[in-house]
Amino acid sequence: MNNIKDIDLNLLVYLDVLLRERNVTRAAAQLNITQPAMSNGLKRLRSLLNDPILVRTSDGMMPTQVALSMQEPVRHILYAVEEMVQPAREFDPATTDRVFRIMASDYAASTLMPKLLGALSKQAPHVTLDIMTPSDISFHDVENGKVDIAINRFDKLPQSFHQKQLWDDGFSCLMSRDNPLLKHYDLDGYLRAEHVWVSKTGFGIGVGMDPHDVQKLGWVDEALAAIGHKRRIKVFTRNYHVALHLARQGLVATVPSRAALLYQDDPELVVKAPPFAIPAIDLTMIWSPLLQHDAGHRWFRQLVVETATHG
Repeated sequence: MNNIKDIDLNLLVYLDVLLRERNVTRAAAQLNITQPAMSNGLKRLRSLLNDPILVRTSDGMMPTQVALSMQEPVRHILYAVEEMVQPAREFDPATTDRVFRIMASDYAASTLMPKLLGALSKQAPHVTLDIMTPSDISFHDVENGKVDIAINRFDKLPQSFHQKQLWDDGFSCLMSRDNPLLKHYDLDGYLRAEHVWVSKTGFGIGVGMDPHDVQKLGWVDEALAAIGHKRRIKVFTRNYHVALHLARQGLVATVPSRAALLYQDDPELVVKAPPFAIPAIDLTMIWSPLLQHDAGHRWFRQLVVETATHG
């Protein structure tokens, strides 16, 4: 039996990263050590646990059942240590030059980031924001702490993530002032008009849309289907600004109200409430448990929440 005094507890860090990355090279990069050092760490873990830890399969390196059974306990141990140590570390927003990496949909970036940047200029003028799109990263990147926070509307989330709802948002219709729909603005007129569809949730590269697959079209089309109707979608896009600009070309853009209101002072456009009920959506911020107790990260999360609530 191994005695705790004879065990290098750094091996728990190695084990945690190896099980998350499932790749010796990536694990070494995550810990900023050489690949031979990481390989040696894996060798020592195998000797300590009398288990191969990772085995090569046709799907790449996969953890053994013994390793999988240890994954959550090891994380809890490391989180507890992190929580114990972090309060002793100081964080000064006024002097920090930290880079905060944020995954945000263009809806979130357009509606929240300008206000957040204003708050940062007052409280933390040397902070830099690195804003990425949902297609740039994966849940794995967030889980590993490579991205500080992700802000979007998420259908499903891994249970390990921390999350905070930032706001609820309804929907508005944006269209040009000469759109024929305005002459008879009701549900029948809405259904006769041509529309631009826009949505992007979650992570990763999207796939082509099927106009007949209502369940995958999202909130607006599901609300219409619930009352037995379907709109005429002329263009599909994943970019809110594209959709809002296409409203000038005669299409109707039914989008979250905070996005539509960015254009409320545009003399060429009109913002109207939809002629049917659409359930509200929420904007959520998520982050890795690895960053939960980081002093700078706590400060930044609180600033995002305050900006979303009062900004």
